[in-house]
Amino acid sequence: MPTLHTYDYAVIRVVPRVEREEFINVGVIVSCPGARHLEAAIDIDPARLHAFAPALDLGALQPWLDAIVAICRGDADAGPIAQLPARARFHFLTAKRSSVVQMSSTHVGRTAEPAGVVEHLLNRMVRVPR
Repeated sequence: MPTLHTYDYAVIRVVPRVEREEFINVGVIVSCPGARHLEAAIDIDPARLHAFAPALDLGALQPWLDAIVAICRGDADAGPIAQLPARARFHFLTAKRSSVVQMSSTHVGRTAEPAGVVEHLLNRMVRVPR
């Protein structure tokens, strides 16, 4: 029987007008401490985002989204937060914010394959079914 790992995840959202609380899902962040796995991935459909928020500058937004991925990887040039332990990085990134880039509440799951969770969640929570 395969070992099941518990993981936490949050959906990364773009909230163009914070006061309206409308959002579009653009990525996920997954923390699986038992497998020492922390990963974030972004998958933006530019046409869908433009239809949702025509005035939003994706070029200005992209560095903020890239920073989430870099912090999860622990990149040396991603600042001091990226040097914290993985679990602390996850909690920092998933803290409540009132900004254009926000995270959903955190949720829990179990998997035998932690490395495949991000792709599964992107398909389920971010990408539009074809």
